[in-house]
Amino acid sequence: MDMTLAAFVTLLAVGLAGSFVSGMVGIGGSIVKYPLLLYVPPLLGVAEFTAHQVAGISAIQVLFAAGSGMLAYRRGNYLHYRLIATMGAAIIVGSFAGAYAAQFLSESLINLVYAALATVAAVMMFIPMRDPDIQRSGYADFNSVLAFSLAAIIGVFSGVVGAAGAFLLVPVMLVVLRIPTRVTIASSLAITFISSIGASVGKLWAGDVLMGPALILIWASIVGAPLGAKVGKRMNTKWLRILLASLILATCVKIWGSILS
Repeated sequence: MDMTLAAFVTLLAVGLAGSFVSGMVGIGGSIVKYPLLLYVPPLLGVAEFTAHQVAGISAIQVLFAAGSGMLAYRRGNYLHYRLIATMGAAIIVGSFAGAYAAQFLSESLINLVYAALATVAAVMMFIPMRDPDIQRSGYADFNSVLAFSLAAIIGVFSGVVGAAGAFLLVPVMLVVLRIPTRVTIASSLAITFISSIGASVGKLWAGDVLMGPALILIWASIVGAPLGAKVGKRMNTKWLRILLASLILATCVKIWGSILS
């Protein structure tokens, strides 16, 4: 696509906003960037992307956003390495399979998958629970078989829409596996990074990646995600959960509205 100055500024703004949020609440940013890329550029008249292209751009961007955010959290000793290894191994295979298979799906079906995933995540985020906000990841135990199985399923569906699945991983880790909030945020970024490797390879193989827009969002991710992580480490965990739940819910409403209209 021809890159105008308006398109460059719009993509940069979308990338910075999404990456800042991703670092703050422990997601790869696709929950924010997918609808922004799909709706904002055509609304401003600067560019227009298909659902396949948005998924491809998102997959590449998430790789760098999650990686940058993960490194920012590493110093706080919040990374749960056994959890990361268990869920990461399952999700990378699932995300590659989903990303490659998406080329055979219609635009409307990809949006439908995204809306369904966001709906599940939104419902899970509003389930009340106690948060033992422990400081060290080694204290948090979990069911390995359940974690592996859920990660594999999340990987397949998130790979379809070019997401690394963090907007589902975070609610699953909080509500089902009972991992404390800060450990969840840090570890989900690491798992998301692993997942995005499979999704990125699948999207590149399928030819769904526009490198110009992807490079702009990559740069924005490297800058925005560490800044968001810095803010997130200082925020109350209750407000982090509320922010993530609100983002997922708003995205869910927007996507369903466009599908049903």
